[in-house]
Formats: sequence, structure tokens, C-alpha cells
Amino acid sequence: MSSAISGAILLAQESGGHSGTDLVLPATPELIWGAVSFVIVAFVLSRIAFPRLRQSAEKREQSIREKQEEAEQTLQDAQSEKEKYAKQRAEARSEANRIVEEARGSAEQVRKDTIAKAEKDAETIVERSREQIDSERARAMQELQATVADLSIELAEKVVGRSLDGSSQRELVDAYIKEVSGMPSNGGKGA
Repeated sequence: MSSAISGAILLAQESGGHSGTDLVLPATPELIWGAVSFVIVAFVLSRIAFPRLRQSAEKREQSIREKQEEAEQTLQDAQSEKEKYAKQRAEARSEANRIVEEARGSAEQVRKDTIAKAEKDAETIVERSREQIDSERARAMQELQATVADLSIELAEKVVGRSLDGSSQRELVDAYIKEVSGMPSNGGKGA
């Protein structure tokens, strides 16, 4: 490799005795044409290509910004819908709890009404039974009084030996019955 480098140096010295800077720097006409070409290319790029590239970059930036705003809006809408759904869910739970409590209250009221009605019916039945017992007792007392009156009259006829007329018999019997009914019975009450 060192022989190749030394061979290149010898070749350069033989070709005309140019210095080392001639090898690095191009010739002056090439330098001028290169500079003019650079200016023309730079001018064309600055007038045509760079504005289009800038416009394309701005469009892309705008598109990204719009998509980001859209995404943020969609996120806000989703959050709003989520909050609305949570609120509706809470309201539905509250409504369900209210309905359950209302049903419990209604059931309790129905239970109380049923118990009150049953107690009232029982009281009515007991009252009717008492009335029936009282009427049966009164009827039995009347029958007993009539039987006692008949027996008393028969007994009185046998004792007296003569027949009493109907009205005087009745007066005697009624007086006796009043006297008997004024006496205390076995229960401690008047008959």
C-alpha cells in the first residue's frame, strides 16, 4: 500500500510539477461554473421546491393537528357519554331502590290492613255470637218463664184445689217470676 501511495506521488510530480493544493482545489473555470450552477439550483429550489415542501409540511402539520383535535373531541364526547351513563345508572339504581322500598311499604301496609280487617272480622263474629247468645238466653228465659208459669199454675191449682181465672193466674205467676228473677243465681248475676 505504501508503494501505491509513493507511486501516486511520483506520478503527480511527473505530470507537471503541480503543487498539492492544485490536487485539492478545482480549476478556476470549474469553480465559477460550479458556483453559478449552485446559485441556479439554490434559486430554483428556493422558488419552487422549498415552498412546496413547506406547504406539504404545513398541510401535514394541519392534518395532524385536526386529527389530534378530533381525537380530543372524541375523548371528551366519550367522557361525557361515560358520565351520562354513570348518572343514568345511578338514577336507575336509585329508582330501583325507591321501587323496592315502595313495594316493601305497600306490602307492610297490606299486612297491617289484613291484620286489622281480620281483627275487625273477629270482633264482629264475637259480637254476633254474643248477640246470638244473648237472644238465645232471652228466648230460653222466656220459655223457662212460660214453663215455670205453667208449672206454677198447675201446682197452685193442685194446692188450692180450685181453678184460678186466667188473669189472676197470670198476675200471680208474673209476680213470682219477678221475685225469682230478682234473686241472685249461681253465677252471682241476676237471672
